[in-house]
Amino acid sequence: MVAALELYLDTVATRRIRVLWDALEAEGVQSMRSLLEQRHRPHLSLAVAPRFDPEQVTAALAGTTVAAPLRLSFQHAGQFVGRVLWLGPVPTPELLEHHRRVHDLLVAGGVTLVEHYRPGRWVPHCTLSMRVPNALMSAAVRRCLEMLPLEATVVAAALTDHARGISHPLP
Repeated sequence: MVAALELYLDTVATRRIRVLWDALEAEGVQSMRSLLEQRHRPHLSLAVAPRFDPEQVTAALAGTTVAAPLRLSFQHAGQFVGRVLWLGPVPTPELLEHHRRVHDLLVAGGVTLVEHYRPGRWVPHCTLSMRVPNALMSAAVRRCLEMLPLEATVVAAALTDHARGISHPLP
């Protein structure tokens, strides 16, 4: 399990993604709703690490609004190797700059981050499923495309490490 710095979406967008999770489950695809005893929230991860120290992260991000009210427009569905299905927001200059700023502050604060979340490599996404059976991928993608576009606003942020039971709100 990994730890993540997560950006949470407004109520309407969150509700729409949860409806999509239900539609995927109806297709036989285990969605993120099924994981973590249904405590998983739709989000974008800005940074990921094998483990986070909440005090170190809080100190590194002091004075920064991690939950900046960014406007996101989810316009596409994607798939990562390993049958991971996701929705992707348009990578606006504001989103990419916010990601870079948070990443740079964490690194300067001595926080070790997963390499594929570094600026220039990061793919902004909201994970829908981590285990889409190959035979169901086309139906799952079709379900995703039926609900796009999806407009959202970032309303909150938290540092999470589900393996250690950490959910630490961030400003």
